[in-house]
Amino acid sequence: MLIALEGVDGSGKTTQAMNLAAVLARLGRRVVLTREPTYGPAGRRLRAYLAGRRRHLNALEELALFQADRREHVQKTIRPALERGWVVVTDRYYYSSAAYQGALGLDPEAILAESEAFAPRPDLVVIFTLPVSLALARRRQGGGGDIQVSEEPAYLEKVAALYDTFLGPHLRRVDASPPEAQILGRLFNLALDTLTAVGKASAGER
Repeated sequence: MLIALEGVDGSGKTTQAMNLAAVLARLGRRVVLTREPTYGPAGRRLRAYLAGRRRHLNALEELALFQADRREHVQKTIRPALERGWVVVTDRYYYSSAAYQGALGLDPEAILAESEAFAPRPDLVVIFTLPVSLALARRRQGGGGDIQVSEEPAYLEKVAALYDTFLGPHLRRVDASPPEAQILGRLFNLALDTLTAVGKASAGER
């Protein structure tokens, strides 16, 4: 099963990805916890770029880097784990590209379609919702340092608005404002429901 956690920076998805992976592992599931950008060649270039304060690539160039990183991610990490029957929990996936590069003027639906041509569709996508002002405040409190160019409030408002438009039976939204344990409980229940559905579907195929 593939689970993708999404949302603006500061929404808590990284923490909850770790929490969910740990809980599933304690229940005996084999779990791969991963993230985008990765630590591969394209991912490292992206990380250095995103840590800067000047956006010198255009939206198409950014997307090309993200997609190159994602192709390697799918090939080397996601598909092999899924083929072994493991649960993959990824902190960000292609919905991030649709939201972040979409907020720069690209077509979000085209980004989703391009991505799904080579990347497995998640069984569950959880989008953490949180006001941008609170997300940025959390970033500051968590030692996020200066606001990066990708974290300008006006830009993140556009990103959050695009996240609000994504729909699908595999997509759920979780309020990221309650205490961490409460959010994890909601996330865990969604994961269990999806695991049950995927298990029944697999049994039916057999």
